[in-house]
Amino acid sequence: MTVQPGKIYLVPTPIGNMGDITNRAVEVLEEVAAVACEDTRVTGSLLKKLGLKKKLISYHDFNEAERAAQLAQMVAEGQSVAVATDAGSPGISDPAYRIVRAAIELDLEIVALPGPCAIVPAVTASGLPTDRFFFEGFLSNKSAARKRRLQQLESLEHTLVFYESPHRVQKALADMQEVLGDRQACLAREISKKFEQYIRGNISAIIEQIRDRKVKGEIVLVVAGRSERSKSDD
Repeated sequence: MTVQPGKIYLVPTPIGNMGDITNRAVEVLEEVAAVACEDTRVTGSLLKKLGLKKKLISYHDFNEAERAAQLAQMVAEGQSVAVATDAGSPGISDPAYRIVRAAIELDLEIVALPGPCAIVPAVTASGLPTDRFFFEGFLSNKSAARKRRLQQLESLEHTLVFYESPHRVQKALADMQEVLGDRQACLAREISKKFEQYIRGNISAIIEQIRDRKVKGEIVLVVAGRSERSKSDD
């Protein structure tokens, strides 16, 4: 039996290819009493593809306290609950971390499963150093705030990793070039999906490649740290 009574399981879900879901994740989803998820429609569709039907409990930024209490009650009664996000690992740039924090405060046992996450394939396929990287997540959608944050990151020697919207990616790259300089970078899009693509080169070269194109899909931007920029300038 994969699932033990009275625990919360953090279950990563595919970011693209359904084949990326692990056997263990499927077993947990099959055995738990309920699944707490970001969007019941998305998770419901996933469960249907897996041939499963489960009680779904929605969570988001505005109901985490209520949902945490509900999950705590279920776990206290000996049930086990899975927490899943729309795609990837729960808690990475989504509100699941609030449920985790509440569960810890209530002394509930948490089991985190390894699995799909866009950060790792983007970094490892970027060609940039992987020994140290800094995951920023989403920058502000406002240029002034975005530039302020980039200025704070400018001195880091770590490879920098960002999530970005296809609607903002060109403006975000322009701000990065202005604040960070024309560093080596990689635009990874649609990871694990049919139109997966990696565009590598200086930030200016990437901007040029996508200038007249409508970029679609989920995007991860990987940018060289300060030390790598310094090496390329020597």
